[in-house]
Amino acid sequence: MSLVASKLVVRYGRHEALAGVNLTAPTGRLTALLGPNGAGKTTLVECTVGLRQPTSGTLEVLGRAPTDRALRTRVGVMLQDGGLPLAAPAGYVLRHVAAMHANPRDLRELSDRLGLGPLWRRPVRRLSGGERQRFALATALVGRPELVLLDEPTAGLDPQARLAVHDLVRELRADGATILLTTHLTHEAAELADHVVVLDAGRVRASGTPQELVGTDRGLRILLDTDPTPFRAELETLLRVPVVASPRLLEVQGTPTPAVLHQVTGWARDRDVRILELAAGHRSLEDVVLALTGRELR
Repeated sequence: MSLVASKLVVRYGRHEALAGVNLTAPTGRLTALLGPNGAGKTTLVECTVGLRQPTSGTLEVLGRAPTDRALRTRVGVMLQDGGLPLAAPAGYVLRHVAAMHANPRDLRELSDRLGLGPLWRRPVRRLSGGERQRFALATALVGRPELVLLDEPTAGLDPQARLAVHDLVRELRADGATILLTTHLTHEAAELADHVVVLDAGRVRASGTPQELVGTDRGLRILLDTDPTPFRAELETLLRVPVVASPRLLEVQGTPTPAVLHQVTGWARDRDVRILELAAGHRSLEDVVLALTGRELR
């Protein structure tokens, strides 16, 4: 395993950003970290690159401690706030980072792939948000790292740039790199990831392949105007199938037959509960994440 965390805890005063996280990132695979803001995703990435010291627990990166200097040329990182020198021209910074590595990527090829060619002489501070995202990704990849940590790499990108980033990520994985990706885009994780970890409040809520988390069963998703959690057991008895309840959302597992639909709508009528939305079909990865972490704003 390229990354192994065991009982990892990070505290800020009384707040636990990570509360005993156990996680592995398989070598040569893409692991996606999903979860709401404040779940602990960025804290985990910062620990992995040695920017933050865990309160307790263990963390190994390519078999070494995260602060081991030998990892500097083996790990590429793109943080939400990358700490890039703002006054220097983008091309100068990229050449400087490439010079730190024994076998860097071809700078022009990488720049062309990410649309950075016209930006080489522009100071980093004058790059737009999307341009800076692409530039930060280039600095993370230029050294051909064995482990790549990408914290929200497509945030703020237009569709064309997002596709270019996805293609690069797939090529990295095909070349044997291990990738740890944090994202709020569940469809991105479903498309790219070999392994998914759902974090919430500093804890791992679920992990597995996208297919394992989503499952193969069809089901019924019902958005209500009230919290159905107190009625979960009652509905399971009525419908005789498993029911997952979270604030305002019910997920009825199994085939949504006409009889099941009739029973659900009859229950809502008897309880004077308004059905705001009803959808039948396979669950998406977003449905799974919402069911695990809730729909309320953080």
